[in-house]
Amino acid sequence: MTTRLWNRNFTLLTLSNFLMGCSYYSLISTLPLYVSDVLHSPHSIVGLVLSAYAIAAILVRPFTGFGLDYFGRKTIFLASLLVYALIFNGYVFASTVMIMLFLRFAHGLTWGLTTTANTTLAGDIIPSEKRGEGFGLFGVTTTIGMALGPPIGTFILQHSGYNAMFISGSVISIVSMVMASLIKYPVYIPLPQNRQFKWKNLFEAATVIPSGNLLIIGLSYGGLMSFIALYGKEIGIENPSVFFLVFAVGIITSRFSTGKAVDRNGPRLVIIICLILLIIGYPILALIRNSWGYYTAALIIGLGNGVVWPTFQAMVNNIVPSNRRGAANSTLFMSMDLGMGLGMVIAGLISQKYSISLAFLCCSLYCATGLILFRTFTLKHYLKHRVLVLVERK
Repeated sequence: MTTRLWNRNFTLLTLSNFLMGCSYYSLISTLPLYVSDVLHSPHSIVGLVLSAYAIAAILVRPFTGFGLDYFGRKTIFLASLLVYALIFNGYVFASTVMIMLFLRFAHGLTWGLTTTANTTLAGDIIPSEKRGEGFGLFGVTTTIGMALGPPIGTFILQHSGYNAMFISGSVISIVSMVMASLIKYPVYIPLPQNRQFKWKNLFEAATVIPSGNLLIIGLSYGGLMSFIALYGKEIGIENPSVFFLVFAVGIITSRFSTGKAVDRNGPRLVIIICLILLIIGYPILALIRNSWGYYTAALIIGLGNGVVWPTFQAMVNNIVPSNRRGAANSTLFMSMDLGMGLGMVIAGLISQKYSISLAFLCCSLYCATGLILFRTFTLKHYLKHRVLVLVERK
């Protein structure tokens, strides 16, 4: 296998991932309006509809990991992408909340399948000595999708309406599937033990510690995403959505600048620096209640968050053999999804009883706890299992 990162397979996979991100995030700012204005639903129902997506993704990930290690990557990835694309068209016929709930749950299932599959495939095709850089760049395409998706969805909605927006999401996803179908998939031969449907085959024990560490850090991301726009309005920010643009700039900057450092020197220093940035960024957001604090925090938190996720991805893919990457990635994704979900709930309870500012200060505390766990347990665990995998390869 070539050691060049930007080979044909990696280029096609990143293009596919970018288009998936665009289609997914095109609904982020528009679907709540549809549920509220067209389906005439209260805010509590809007939240329920949106959460159905995340719940479905969490439920399907462990079974996706087992399937990827049992059947291989190609069939599951392409089939789930096709269904993911087709479900967009179903929104056109979502005339009731129950139909919308069903569609969002089904869409969440396919999102869990596709994101676990393409990350596992990325672990297969990225050269082992370039996984830090590779996962960082792979993640950048999702971030660019996050930055471009909402304005694309809003533009189509304003000029052509909801149905055109839903159909456009389907078309973008079909193009994503075409990109994925052109990949030359590495030959995959599952081991006999991967063919047994057992609880242990749904999760990867070697990745539980780093995944648990990421869950704690993910609490902060969930709290941020759920309340940042509302907080911006509370403190008088004219256009709170600009936070996401500055946040994306921070993420992209950090991923382009640190991926190679992870490959050369390991994850230790990069993770420590990024978590310190998060520990600093959230108090700035909470205590400097003006545009300067709002956008400065966006950049700092973006710089910190930008590297944490791909570095943990590289870590879990480095400490398991190729035949366990499906379970490893599903375990990591489940932890991140669960952390984000719990973070949203906790932030809601704190902000309702006290304030959003206090919720953001707690986000800093989660990151500090994550840093302690990383230095105390996760790094030692990673180095130990990394050595074991390298010995097995020899």
